[in-house]
Amino acid sequence: MMRLTGITILVAGIALVAASQTASAGENASAAMMNANGESVGSVTLSATPQGTLLHATLENLPAGAHAFHVHAVGVCEPPFKSAGGHFNPAGKKHGINNPEGMHAGDMPNIHVPDSGALEIEVLNALLRLDDTLFDEDGAAIVIHDGPDDYVSDPAGAAGPRIACGVITQ
Repeated sequence: MMRLTGITILVAGIALVAASQTASAGENASAAMMNANGESVGSVTLSATPQGTLLHATLENLPAGAHAFHVHAVGVCEPPFKSAGGHFNPAGKKHGINNPEGMHAGDMPNIHVPDSGALEIEVLNALLRLDDTLFDEDGAAIVIHDGPDDYVSDPAGAAGPRIACGVITQ
């Protein structure tokens, strides 16, 4: 009888852990992306997973070429989008995917927009969580820069001006 109770408690514990992981993976957020003229350039959906946050971007009307794609620390998108602050960096790391002292939680790989100006991508950001740190008093935003991130220059990757921005909302 004791043994059966122990197994029941173990099974209940596993079910509780599985339920909490499922609930976490169900969290979603989104960002409506706008250019400096206030025109829509697409959207980004953020979904919590056990491995981090999956970002699904459907973008259009962007200039062709490589562009930095970051999460920024402030949820304000007033052109020229400096209002979005620096990169989201709750751990106080250096910038850059290739920086031995980095990287920010908001650092992500560059996006490569074809001549059509339209792109649909998915990026897994293992450091980003859809939690109170991201959704603090001043929020957070997704920002696309004019040029590519060099993956090492601190604090922002030498990516140039910000050309699109979207406030992340739950």
